[in-house]
Amino acid sequence: MKILALIPARYQSSRFPGKPLADIGGKPMIQRVYEQSKKAFEYVYVATDDDRIFNCINSFGGKAVMTSENHQSGTDRCYEALLKVESELGIVFDIVVNVQGDEPFIAPEQLLDLVGCFNDSSTEIATLIKRFDKEESVFNPNSPKVVINKNGDAMYFSRSAIPFDRDSSEIFRKDEFPYYKHIGLYAYRRETLIRITKLEQSYLERMEKLEQLRWLEEGIKIKTAKTTHNTFAVDTPEDLQTLKNMGLF
Repeated sequence: MKILALIPARYQSSRFPGKPLADIGGKPMIQRVYEQSKKAFEYVYVATDDDRIFNCINSFGGKAVMTSENHQSGTDRCYEALLKVESELGIVFDIVVNVQGDEPFIAPEQLLDLVGCFNDSSTEIATLIKRFDKEESVFNPNSPKVVINKNGDAMYFSRSAIPFDRDSSEIFRKDEFPYYKHIGLYAYRRETLIRITKLEQSYLERMEKLEQLRWLEEGIKIKTAKTTHNTFAVDTPEDLQTLKNMGLF
């Protein structure tokens, strides 16, 4: 399989303007994401709409492609970037991996686990999930939850705590039943990526503000891979300070 890893990166962010260029131990965050991705894949590009990010990638010898500033999602940006990279390289890729640009400590093993889902020929989209730790709250709406079936396919994603434990005297018996959080890392078959960029926003997606529900409503299967690695997303400057306090850099 020919795999292309794309890292969508916008400069504008309501909670953290310029986030991709934030310094983490002497390197811009986007450089750390890029370098971690290169440990897993041969072909890695940053997809951006900003000259500052584009020039940053070029400055350390990375690969970047300019995309429209009008995209509504990272998925749409990935589609445009895919076509541009394929035209540049003369390669048609089988799998596209959408790596989050705010995960500076993403583990290469997580990326490889993700693409391993495509050893199953029926897999259209793959994503990562992780069991909630005991100290983590399943009630945090900023940490989407996922319920899976026996085959590891996603049944539903929600910002609410799912499933609801109706009969328990204790709230959410995490020791007895695994609650899974969704890690927003995706991989798509090329033809599936093209298909989903043409879909209209769905009812469930508008309700939960979760793009992947659009795909489920369309009947597209989302295969999940379980990871034990913790992820450390950076949404705000405070998140960056938390990671520093943890000794990650």
